[in-house]
Amino acid sequence: MLTNGTLALVGSGEYLPGMDLVDWLLLDRVGGPPRVVCLPTAAGAEGPESIGKWSRMGVEHFTRLGARVEAVEIVNRKTADDESLVDKIRSANFVYLSGGDPNYLHKTLKDSKAWDAITGVLANGGMVAGCSAGAMIWGEKIPSFPTILPLRKVFNYLPGTLIVPHFDEFGERWGPMIKPLIGDLTLLGVDGYTALVCSD
Repeated sequence: MLTNGTLALVGSGEYLPGMDLVDWLLLDRVGGPPRVVCLPTAAGAEGPESIGKWSRMGVEHFTRLGARVEAVEIVNRKTADDESLVDKIRSANFVYLSGGDPNYLHKTLKDSKAWDAITGVLANGGMVAGCSAGAMIWGEKIPSFPTILPLRKVFNYLPGTLIVPHFDEFGERWGPMIKPLIGDLTLLGVDGYTALVCSD
């Protein structure tokens, strides 16, 4: 499903100095001058202060790494179908989805023009990175919070998986609780300050 692109699932730490090495490697894989857009979508329900914080952090981080970068504040269904914002995704070759609420992120992007643009970046050989909630939505299902069940279907780019970020922080505690509840799904844990990189 990734066609020519690269998908990076980040455990935690987006836009922090501990991610510099990982993000330099991801920028290098773009194969040309990177044009990065940072989407604070998963924090869209948290209000303007949180949205602004994630937007600023993304721009400052990738500017420091030498990339051309812009925050694209797709934070609800209306903005997810706003052509002026979606065009900014279409013109990028690197999309970064920061963390927040995976259910809100999935509901906001599902069947939207923004999602079509994000998957278009992958189809055209670009990079899409998702951290925490931004990583979880690429699996087959996600847990409900705080109850775990019922599991909710998401975009299923990695069929048969339930992606658990922050695994170095929560894996020992959550892993044994989640594993008996997910049936045949593979629990895919990703530690903080690391990325599972998928292509071809």
